Amino acid sequence: FFHPDDGIRDAQESRGLGDVYKRQLRVSREMLTMDNLFWPVPIVNLTTDANALDYTHGEEIALKDPNIEGNPVIAIQRVDNVEKLSDEDINIIVTNVFGTNDDNHPGVKTFKEQGRYIISGSIEVLNYSYFPSDFPDTFATAPQIREMLTKAGWSKTVAFQTRNPMHRAHEELCKMALDRLEADGVLIHMTLGKLKEGDIPGDVRDSAIRKMVEIYFPENTAIISGFGFDMMYAGPREALLHAVFRQNAGCTHLIVGRDHAGVGDYYEPFGAQDIFDQDAVSYTHLRA
Repeated sequence: FFHPDDGIRDAQESRGLGDVYKRQLRVSREMLTMDNLFWPVPIVNLTTDANALDYTHGEEIALKDPNIEGNPVIAIQRVDNVEKLSDEDINIIVTNVFGTNDDNHPGVKTFKEQGRYIISGSIEVLNYSYFPSDFPDTFATAPQIREMLTKAGWSKTVAFQTRNPMHRAHEELCKMALDRLEADGVLIHMTLGKLKEGDIPGDVRDSAIRKMVEIYFPENTAIISGFGFDMMYAGPREALLHAVFRQNAGCTHLIVGRDHAGVGDYYEPFGAQDIFDQDAVSYTHLRA
């Protein structure tokens, strides 16, 4: 899902500081990496442990799973660099990504609580946490989804992102997209990770969506899947990230609804649609 991003960004790339040319390549401000590749949201490994500053270049560290009792190792990171973020750095990142530095915003709150020591470097994933065992019929990696689409014979696929059970309007949106685009099918792709308080649990959402597809969708027009990603509630920026994820999974289009990935009244109702028209996005051929 994260291709071409194979690791964790350092502070300069995340915050967008430096000379004018470098600023244009920074993720949080310009949605571009140091290699001039489009990427809408910095992916960072933050910790509150100041001892991280003692890590040396090339050292391998274990990343532990916070979701499973005993915190088993879930990945190995090869350290490139460790830096301490200043208050100004954190403000730059959250303001650009979330559009606010308000601590009442759940995404901003979560980001700030993770610490200010940022560890950059490539990641080797060892396992996918509890998702394959808890959602054996739903969880799938991007290559596995591409294989599903190939087996279904689909060449034009619409993706629908959801963190809640689908209602009648969602069903109609999917069918309208299938019809207007003359698409082969829709990938109903749900987030299985952490949600905010009040959202529907993953197992309930999964069962509800499966029943809806069984009753209301014609055969071989919908594939249900999910991935272990937490909602960030980053609004327009997260809509772009969702588009990249689904593009990497083999989809050609993404349905972006009103206040996509939003929370409260932090974003304009159709801001997540409008952002796809920005210059930094248009050349990537992301379609919403």
